[in-house]
Amino acid sequence: MNAAARQRIAIVGSGFAALTMIRHLRRQRVNAEITVISPRDELHYLPSSIWIPAGLRQSEKLRIPLGHYFTKHEVRFIKASVTGLADGGRRVLTDAGEVANDHLVIASGARFIRKLPGIEHALVPCEGLAVADEIGRRLAALTGGTIAVGFASNPNEQGAMRGGPMFEYLFIIDALLRRQGRRDQFRLVFFSPAEKPGARLGPQAVDELLTKMKSLGIDTHLGHKMKQFEAGKVVTEGGGFDVDLILFMPGLTGLSWYEAAGLPLSPGGMIRADSKCRVDGMNGVWVIGDAGSYPGPDWLPKQAHQADLQAKAAAQNLAAVLAGKEARHDFKPELICIVDTLDKGILVYRTLKRNLVLPSSRIFHLMKRAFERHYLRAFR
Repeated sequence: MNAAARQRIAIVGSGFAALTMIRHLRRQRVNAEITVISPRDELHYLPSSIWIPAGLRQSEKLRIPLGHYFTKHEVRFIKASVTGLADGGRRVLTDAGEVANDHLVIASGARFIRKLPGIEHALVPCEGLAVADEIGRRLAALTGGTIAVGFASNPNEQGAMRGGPMFEYLFIIDALLRRQGRRDQFRLVFFSPAEKPGARLGPQAVDELLTKMKSLGIDTHLGHKMKQFEAGKVVTEGGGFDVDLILFMPGLTGLSWYEAAGLPLSPGGMIRADSKCRVDGMNGVWVIGDAGSYPGPDWLPKQAHQADLQAKAAAQNLAAVLAGKEARHDFKPELICIVDTLDKGILVYRTLKRNLVLPSSRIFHLMKRAFERHYLRAFR
């Protein structure tokens, strides 16, 4: 064993960023003790939850037990929720006791801002697989009416948002209703405080999405600040409209324990980090995925692919530090998104140098399904 084998790495979280971090640490031949702290030992593959209401996926098939993965990579799992940190991050405080470490990786994600009055009247799709199941039940029970689909951002950090799935839910619901022969019984409305929703995808993508909505007879209510939801109504500063079902994705902010732990936070409540995923001013503390606020372009996405890229860079940097070297790897800003429409998809690709949008095609839908199988193979 080398010196790294005596090191203790604690990883908070069991989502995309955490699991990718584990895999790349082992690929870097890091023999440290790795402990994962999370309330659950299964991966919920939310990117495919968009297909649950249409019956293309079942929620139980998207809950992937991680016991085999943890065993394969020699990971100790502690089922617990983090409540804080002590000693500059060297001790993680949980509801199941303390976990000491030499390096801490925070990959516990973000939470949705639920401050909008009446938000209990809306379903928030990315809150979990159970919500996707409920969307399917509500759709099946409706015989007609108005379905409103929308999203907003964190007003203090515009990049802290996840809007892509809402475009997918909108187009998938439209396609599903057409398959069922009852689209003419429904009005679909897309709403957002932004005049150009989805701007992080690039101007061409925004135009493509809005043009598609118009071609499908989907109404829009854009550029008006949200005021509240009511039972059967969406209310904005630009007026309100009656609805029978609301799907809404609010902006993101940090988990409640981040501030209590004394972590450096951005205006939007995320953990401040540099391009190498090191937490500002805290030695041996790293952050990856949605939990962090990073330098980069204003379109830097909150999505699983970007979390994976941050985890890869952080693993390379942590491995270097354990070997007595400098951290030299910046994560790559990259947005890859297939906006699925049930049987087709629109491909959006963005880096610092390129922004590409390819129009709706059956092949992109098939690519998204194939990627799911490829990605989950490591855990099954």
